Amino acid sequence: MAGTQNLTDLFIHTLKDIYYAEQQLVKALPKMEEQASDASLKKGFKAHLKQTENHVKRLEKVFGLCDVKPTGEKCDGIDGIIKEAESVMKEVKDEKTRDAAIIAAAQAAEHYEIARYGALVSWAQQLGMEEAKNILRDTLGEEKDEDSKLTRLAEDKLNAKAKA
Repeated sequence: MAGTQNLTDLFIHTLKDIYYAEQQLVKALPKMEEQASDASLKKGFKAHLKQTENHVKRLEKVFGLCDVKPTGEKCDGIDGIIKEAESVMKEVKDEKTRDAAIIAAAQAAEHYEIARYGALVSWAQQLGMEEAKNILRDTLGEEKDEDSKLTRLAEDKLNAKAKA
C-alpha cells in the first residue's frame, strides 16, 4: 500500500485489488465447476462465472469514472483462498464430501468479495462518487445473493450427502 495517502488512494488501491481478485475467480470458477459432482452446484458455478465476468466489466467502468487505467494489483488474500480451494479439490476423493468442501471454498471467496465491495461502496459514498457507489452496490448485492445461494445449497442438500 505504498503511496496510499488518503481515502481516494485507498479506494483506487482496493479497486485494483478486487479487479485482480475477480479476474482470478474468472479463471478458478471453471475448475470448480469441473470438480463439482452435483448438477445444481455445477449450474451455479457456470452462472456465477458469467456474473463474475460482468463484475470485471463493471469495475472497468468504475476505473473509467476515476480516470484510472484498469489494472489489477496482486492480492495474496484471494490467491490464498483459490490455492486452498485447489488443494481441497485435489485431496478430497469422495465426490459428495468434495462438493461440500468446494462450497465452503467458494463462500470464502464470496466473503472476501463482500468485504471488499462493502468498503468500496462506503468509500465511494464518502468521496461523493455516486455513480461508482451505485455500480459497486449492485455488485455487492449480487455477491451477497451468491453467498446465500451457496448456503442454501449446502444446508438443504450437499452437506447431508457428504461422507460422515
